[in-house]
Amino acid sequence: MANGNLGAAYHGLGNFKRAIGYHEQHLSIAKEVGDRAGEGGANGNLGAAYHGLGNFKRAIGYHEQHLSIAKEVGDRAGEGAANGNLGNAYGRMGELENALLFNEQHLTISKETEDPVGQGIACYRLGLFHEFLGSLCKALNFYRLSIKHFDETRRLLQAEDAWKISFRDTIQVEYTALWTALLKNGEVDEALFAAEQGRAQALTDILKVRFGVDEEPTSAIARTETISTLMKYLPLQTVFIALAGNTISFWLLRRASGINYREKEIENGSADSLIKTTLKQIGAGAVVQCENRSVHTHRSRFSCSGEVVEESFQSFSVSDNPLQSLYDFLISPIAELLQGDDLIFVPDGPFFLAPYSALSDSVRIRTFPSLTALKVISSALDDFNSKSEALLVGDPCLKEITWRTGGPMSKQLPCAKKEVEMIGELLQTTPLTGENATKAEVLKRMKSVALIHIAAHGDDEFGEIVLAPNPNRASQIPKEEDYMLTMNDVHAVRLQAKLVVLSCCHSGQGEIKSEGVVGIARAFLCAGARSVLVSLWAIDDEATFLFMKSFYQHLADRKSTSLALHHAMKSLRETKEYSAIKYWAPFVLTGDDVSFEFGLQLEKNETASKT
Repeated sequence: MANGNLGAAYHGLGNFKRAIGYHEQHLSIAKEVGDRAGEGGANGNLGAAYHGLGNFKRAIGYHEQHLSIAKEVGDRAGEGAANGNLGNAYGRMGELENALLFNEQHLTISKETEDPVGQGIACYRLGLFHEFLGSLCKALNFYRLSIKHFDETRRLLQAEDAWKISFRDTIQVEYTALWTALLKNGEVDEALFAAEQGRAQALTDILKVRFGVDEEPTSAIARTETISTLMKYLPLQTVFIALAGNTISFWLLRRASGINYREKEIENGSADSLIKTTLKQIGAGAVVQCENRSVHTHRSRFSCSGEVVEESFQSFSVSDNPLQSLYDFLISPIAELLQGDDLIFVPDGPFFLAPYSALSDSVRIRTFPSLTALKVISSALDDFNSKSEALLVGDPCLKEITWRTGGPMSKQLPCAKKEVEMIGELLQTTPLTGENATKAEVLKRMKSVALIHIAAHGDDEFGEIVLAPNPNRASQIPKEEDYMLTMNDVHAVRLQAKLVVLSCCHSGQGEIKSEGVVGIARAFLCAGARSVLVSLWAIDDEATFLFMKSFYQHLADRKSTSLALHHAMKSLRETKEYSAIKYWAPFVLTGDDVSFEFGLQLEKNETASKT
């Protein structure tokens, strides 16, 4: 069994040859000790590994052995899985009739054993092979059944957020198969519903509980009504993106004119390579390597004693603007349909990391991981959010912190301290800085405020934030749990914030899932924040101070968050020192477009002071 588990782990890494070695050891020992069930499982695993290598004939031989032994020992679940694997292998060889036959057996046994995951897999494969045979209607029926069975399994996960995220990612191909088949069948609105149904499911579940919203109907009859209901709560125009291979599908939803569909092919490369190339061209997140971890040169979490490589970047003219390629793929296909100056994107895959706010001089762009989740936030009563007070955190003290490598943490951030002091004067609020900006104090205060602003070092993996260590701790040398503000820490808090500003490097980073970007920004949304402003890459200390100064001046002037962001980016673009794209383009707004009455509050305070 240990050998089998090692084989499964290497299989998960895509190292099928190494996996085969361990599964052969498992098979040999199972035969030696007379473990027939183990022998059957080892054969099945060997078949799966050879399938991964593309050797389908060899795979079929092992799956046949698994099927024979499963029947002998009365292992109905194993028998079902073996049938499914045989059907999958025959399908890859183009023997579609055999593929259907074995998968029908898998479905029958999965029903008998009440295995919803097995039924989901079998229905998906039956849908796939019927689609290959040209039977699109049959394929759609099986795809819908597949999703239905997986949804049954998902409900068993209850409130386990991490499990839901992981499970949904394992069935990405099933959701994609459904919405792409609907598009082939000319059902554009139904395809949108199917793609949306699979987005940010775990986040939506959490938000519905946070904001007390009833479940949306999901029956076939209610689907059109659901989309039209969603549109009432969305901005005047919203763009939903879905990726299938190198094809980008766009649905533009506008209240006045309904839904328009467009698509665009990425002819050279992929969505992932497009984003990476663009970010490299604009100099986003210039790094040096230290202990195999990225060490960014500005407000990143880590530093090292070695040489720091600084690059010199010039501002770009219109003709050689590296953002043009992103504009061509994400804006141009729908440009002729756009009206007004407010737009929200629901991205997919690598496009979550695109600097949307920087793609247009005339349109304010923000993002969200799903239409339904945005509707939940937008329709929530104002009573869920605090009306006043702000928590400002800047340049936490790092002198006691030693990083994993044994070296010191990153240097202090003088402009981050200046930044929150500037905002504090504007809002007449005393910020937490230096030794006072402890993790415990931040977690305590963030629960009841309308605005949270944190200017500190950010983790380049999940955007998690380094704060001053808690004074009351178990050990003299602070451990990570004493100073690192993690996703789990934030997730556990119930916030009332209308806006969270994470003025830290990489605060928009995380794992790209069907859930969206799973990082610190999502954690703040889960905790109840209506809107989060984040940075996609390493940000310059001085440039960010100037950016935030402009942003808060416009916010205090009662402008909406998206409009304040738009003006702040423009103000930095027009400076001599920070006109390069990498300085002003990383900031992305996710969530509702909130505004504040800070200007009115300042007038009241000034009147009271004079009196």
